[in-house]
Amino acid sequence: MRKTLAHIALLLAAMSAVTMVAAQTDAKVPPLMRIVVPFSAGASNDVIARAIAPGLAKRLGTTVIVENKPGAAGVVGADSVAKAPRDGSVLLLTSSTFLTAAATQPRSPYDPLAAFAPVSMVAEGPLLLAVSSSTQIRSPAELIAAARAKPGALTYGSAGIGSLAQLATELLCDISKVQMMHVPYKGASNAMIDLAAGQIDVMMSNYSSLVTQLKSGKVRALAVTSQRPNPAFPELPSLATSVPGYGIEIWVGVLAPAGTPAPLVQRLNREINEIAASQDVRVVLEPDGSAPKAMSPSEFGARMRQDLAQWKHIAGDRKIVAE
Repeated sequence: MRKTLAHIALLLAAMSAVTMVAAQTDAKVPPLMRIVVPFSAGASNDVIARAIAPGLAKRLGTTVIVENKPGAAGVVGADSVAKAPRDGSVLLLTSSTFLTAAATQPRSPYDPLAAFAPVSMVAEGPLLLAVSSSTQIRSPAELIAAARAKPGALTYGSAGIGSLAQLATELLCDISKVQMMHVPYKGASNAMIDLAAGQIDVMMSNYSSLVTQLKSGKVRALAVTSQRPNPAFPELPSLATSVPGYGIEIWVGVLAPAGTPAPLVQRLNREINEIAASQDVRVVLEPDGSAPKAMSPSEFGARMRQDLAQWKHIAGDRKIVAE
């Protein structure tokens, strides 16, 4: 009797697995898919989207185009996807800024969790903590000491109020119990120019945005923001070595409008995970120290909820509001 029950259980499990695979295989793929990037052409998210699109088109047997819709720290493009058909024909490729914007914009036109279906995280990687070479600061510990000695005297730049760089720096200040003055810019490139010129003291950014000024010697990198050292930057310590408990990595991921059929979401998840691990995409990710990060839709959703809660806490505690 026990053997019979065991055989029935195995049979049911096998049938369930077959049904799941069949559902993923039979997921209806639209004849044309658009990947909306809510930032300008040439930005890092745009480059990643254009590296993914050909592989996705080939695997799905459809046409995939990348469309840039910048504006309002990514809100314009994201809102267009939130209101798009729920058939997988429109996807959003965005980054952690998607959640920092939501945490700091009280009149956001969408709920970042309820309006979207998490599809797949593509990759994650650290920001670099950098200072102007005009300062005498040469380590994270020296930065914290300088900020503590003269509260509010050090200035840090970002791409604007509600940007990931701002909230990541405010998190550093919060954990370290120090104060630095925020100087918002209209774009990271403008902030980088002033960092190199010594007009501001500190900035967090990805390597691609810093590389020119690092090579010129006008900007000095102090640490990576990940909890552990990154093999792409072996000379840089983790910021957590000086600020225990600190750990931030910027992620890039794909979302669909809420209500997109689950079988199609699962199919897209599987395909994007494999494409992200391919050499064609790795070569785009590696300069920033980023790496593919395969997650199921539910795991990606849990990560988004966790990050949004953290950024809402920092935004509320530091009274950060983006208009």
